[in-house]
Amino acid sequence: MKKRKNKIVLKSEFQIEALRASNLMVGKTHEQIALAIVPGVKTIDLDKIAREYILDSGAIPSFLNYRGFPNTLCISVNDVVVHGIPSNYEIKEGDIVSVDCGVYLNGYHGDSAYTYAVGKVENDVWNLMKATKDSLFKAIGEATIKNRIGNIGFVIEKYVKNKGYSVVREMTGHGVGDNLHEPPTVPNYGKRGRGPKIQNGLTIAIEPMINLGKRNIFIEEDGWTVRTADGKPSAHYEHSIAIRNGKADILSTFEFIEEAIKRNNYISSP
Repeated sequence: MKKRKNKIVLKSEFQIEALRASNLMVGKTHEQIALAIVPGVKTIDLDKIAREYILDSGAIPSFLNYRGFPNTLCISVNDVVVHGIPSNYEIKEGDIVSVDCGVYLNGYHGDSAYTYAVGKVENDVWNLMKATKDSLFKAIGEATIKNRIGNIGFVIEKYVKNKGYSVVREMTGHGVGDNLHEPPTVPNYGKRGRGPKIQNGLTIAIEPMINLGKRNIFIEEDGWTVRTADGKPSAHYEHSIAIRNGKADILSTFEFIEEAIKRNNYISSP
């Protein structure tokens, strides 16, 4: 795909609706995964479910072969922050599983992530998940034409640090459109009034990645898997949004996920 270096491309109403359609497919794919997560299932089997569902729906997995990534989903368990490669790992009671999914449909990418608790998790881990998810919605509330991109990261960092958690700085949100990742970069930390102006037609993915322990990370030898340096859990939630009429319009959806959680007794999320 053609890259546009440092240029923010504002989207038309038509393009925003196309992005909404691709994000709807992401939400429906997440639903299939949420129904399939049980103790003992291999993460590679979840990836196969997602790939087949996306292809059968007439879409393309955005992540598959993107910059060499080998799979459809990023599945990140416990201390894996992001970019976990699906494998023969069997999900266990007490794990938290972050699933990041992208779909390319009719020329545009959808992108959304969600963290699941498998069975009963420790209270401190559950509280981490809740704070991460809450910080996402607080950040979305900051996405108005009165503000700049720095306001988004500022509110995320302030909220989670007040609860004793840390923000991963090396991994960020991003613009999204006919490219999976495009300007602007959307950090999960920052200062109010700094960064690009938020304008109508801006389409971005906001995705706080928050650690229970320290913010430090490392990348495994596979070149993809990002882990916390101290081995403590990390949570990740993501929505793709558009700025319309001066404020955020959430293009992705957790609705299908949350309905699936009600039907799957093995998983939960705040």
